[in-house]
Amino acid sequence: MPELRKDPVLGSWVIIARERAKRPSDFARRPPEKRKGQETCPFCYGREDQTPPEVLAYRPGEGEPNTPGWSVRVVPNKFPALDHRAELASREVGPFTFLSGRGVHEVIIETPEHEASLVTYPREQLEAVWRALIERYQALARDPDLRYIQIFKNHGAVAGASLEHPHFQLVATPLIPPLIQQELDASYRYYTARHRCIYCDIVEWEERENQRIVEKNDSFLILCPYASRAPFEFWLLPRRHKSHFFLLTPSELRELAAILQEVMRRLAASLEDPPYNLMLHTAPVDLEAAEYYHWHLEVIPRLTVWAGFELGTGVYINPTPPEVAAKFLQVSLRDIH
Repeated sequence: MPELRKDPVLGSWVIIARERAKRPSDFARRPPEKRKGQETCPFCYGREDQTPPEVLAYRPGEGEPNTPGWSVRVVPNKFPALDHRAELASREVGPFTFLSGRGVHEVIIETPEHEASLVTYPREQLEAVWRALIERYQALARDPDLRYIQIFKNHGAVAGASLEHPHFQLVATPLIPPLIQQELDASYRYYTARHRCIYCDIVEWEERENQRIVEKNDSFLILCPYASRAPFEFWLLPRRHKSHFFLLTPSELRELAAILQEVMRRLAASLEDPPYNLMLHTAPVDLEAAEYYHWHLEVIPRLTVWAGFELGTGVYINPTPPEVAAKFLQVSLRDIH
């Protein structure tokens, strides 16, 4: 079973996931291997028996579970970082704190088309993917042992994607991750000092100054953040203040799909489809609607390598100012081609 271990100095947590372990020889430097293609992909039509049984699928009509004919499919991760079967338990041994690896790890298969991607499949498909994410989030949020649900997407091997077939992942944990807790604490301090949400203020300021905005519509703003950690990092911020992403209205869901796909298409076209990590930041499941916290998406293209200075200090070196990156990503697809 996996377990969570707390760093006794920093208070951060790591997941020790033995089920995902590799032999030491597997980490040896070697030429890049050709990744698994469509002929062996377990996420493609006809190979539903190669994944754990689905927990959710969208099918037209009344198709049988775990058979072809689906448009979006959600399955437990075959090699989970956390295990839903574990009993929640904790203990302290000397200076160390242990927490059992109770949690959930799922894969949201975005489309049956292996060669498709978030930037190529129909926008309605992306809307369906986000509906599935909301549905699974709400179902798992009812588990009293789970405190935070992280939704993310890894695109490209450099960004951690082991399979090319487009998919999101969801990991539900029995604790609030330290980075999210830092955001919550900082947002709360700002709110108590100014009686305003920091993210709402960012939206207002960036729209007024118009230096780092990439795209906007009635519901969302996409911008390169003032203190970008990496070249072409961008955030998607809702205009309407909500702490939980599952409160999206149908019209907001359509606008989310539209603006996200537009900017991701620009990123892919202008930077030759770079690897990236997309991460949803939302409030913990047990936090009621909070005036001080604002859900959002963060996308980090993996164009540079974080090395000794970044890893040793937590201070990132970014060679591309966000103002330059924003202007670059403002270019339309017509201009790119």
